Amino acid sequence: MLPPVFQWLKASTDVKNIVGTNPPRIWRGIAPQTADGKPMPNPYITWFAPGIAPENNLSDPPPTDRVTVQVDCWHQTDEGIVLLATAARDAIELHCHVTNGSFDPTEPETKLRRFRMTFDAWVDRGRTVPD
Repeated sequence: MLPPVFQWLKASTDVKNIVGTNPPRIWRGIAPQTADGKPMPNPYITWFAPGIAPENNLSDPPPTDRVTVQVDCWHQTDEGIVLLATAARDAIELHCHVTNGSFDPTEPETKLRRFRMTFDAWVDRGRTVPD
């Protein structure tokens, strides 16, 4: 039901050069906290699917779903957020279509810059993604 966003991002050398590799700092939902309750090291990427629409037809159950995915890139510098967002966009755009993007000013709690992007992906029904 969900596209393999984690795998797409993890496959990109440019993304891994920024968010690390063991493991890469990429999470579905919100970034977890460390064991002592502090925010995770940055930069990192979070993603979720705010919308899923079946491709209905008259003769059969829908064969695919159009899944809207929001990807949020988090970085401590202006230059870094541009590099991370570009790397994430380039990795995901190989598989689906960018529909929107926006830069947010510094987030008050974390003091990080955020670039948010939305994508539309077509997912065959029955496909599951563990992550």
